[in-house]
Amino acid sequence: MMGFPTVTTAANLSSSNNLSIETFCETLYAHRDYARVLMPLFYSLVFIVGLLGNCLALHVIRPNLKKINSTTLYSLNLVISDILFTLSLPLRIAYYALGFHWPLGEALCKISGLVFYINTYAGVNFMTCLSVDRFIAVVLPLRYARFRKVSTVRYICVGVWMLVLGQTLPLLGRPMTNVEQDGFITCMEYPNFEKMDHIAPILIGAVFLGYIIPLVTILVCYSVLCSKLRHTAKKNHLTDKSGRSRKAIGVICCVSLVFVICYSPYHIDLLQYMIRKLASTPDCAALTAFQVSLHITVCLMNLNACLDPFIYFFACKGYKRKLLKLLKLSASMSFSSAVRTSPEGSSKDFIDGNKIQLTSSTVGTTERLGDRRSRLMSDSVKRT
Repeated sequence: MMGFPTVTTAANLSSSNNLSIETFCETLYAHRDYARVLMPLFYSLVFIVGLLGNCLALHVIRPNLKKINSTTLYSLNLVISDILFTLSLPLRIAYYALGFHWPLGEALCKISGLVFYINTYAGVNFMTCLSVDRFIAVVLPLRYARFRKVSTVRYICVGVWMLVLGQTLPLLGRPMTNVEQDGFITCMEYPNFEKMDHIAPILIGAVFLGYIIPLVTILVCYSVLCSKLRHTAKKNHLTDKSGRSRKAIGVICCVSLVFVICYSPYHIDLLQYMIRKLASTPDCAALTAFQVSLHITVCLMNLNACLDPFIYFFACKGYKRKLLKLLKLSASMSFSSAVRTSPEGSSKDFIDGNKIQLTSSTVGTTERLGDRRSRLMSDSVKRT
């Protein structure tokens, strides 16, 4: 299943006598008819909004690279991560449209899955880095200033990418596709991993590393940051009246809320199932319910890629200005196109009409000036 968390260690296949229950479970993909319509529609929306919104964000950030700082650098990596994630979606859209069928082979399944995983969890880590960066900038600006130096942040960004690669590359060591009893070939679905030894403790560890630690870090940093901003606003009436603190707190709450809403359902669902799996072997009905819930919660988790641009809109003046400018330009072009195709007249007629008006106006002005000169000359003659 896409959204399956990163696996940190390679695991051996269990023996044929210990095949998991999904081998005999025929209801895992019973929701195929609904999913092949709803999931492609959902991911197409995520693809369009996420790609356009994040490309615009990249366009806004790019001019600031000359005066780059730690926040800009983290934001740049986050935007790149979101763009790469959205670029991995077309193959998944085709996979869901075919009813969980992957005809493109094992190699392309692995590449698609790795791109998906890497950029999902790279996004989580860079959001965490941004929260820590803001915390240091506002709460501890002097003591830990060295961690906000661009030279240091570059190494941190490289470290984040290396960490995510280290977590996901072991996936290349095992098959990602599986031929189902009905002839469909699934790619990166959770039941394909049921055959791995120690799958439950591995995934519980992955949930802690990929979700719980980042979540706690983000919530702690932003909670202290909000408290600091409120305290500063109370002490400084000008800051309070300007509304900057309220806006900053609003953006912080929005970012935290998006993170919690998008990432929590999937990871909580995965965690509770793995804990149950440690205690006993779930039956076919439990595995089917878990499989359906994964498809739903992964959709919600991936919604984050197209929600980030909306956060940029409210948080970044440059982003809002660029977007409004593009929208005005688009509206202007649409209006011009409507004028050109109007049956009542062409744009040339309007231009010629303007020229006529300008010409008549100019002639009238010239005539009035000539009359005024004539009167002045006659008055001077009378005086003499």
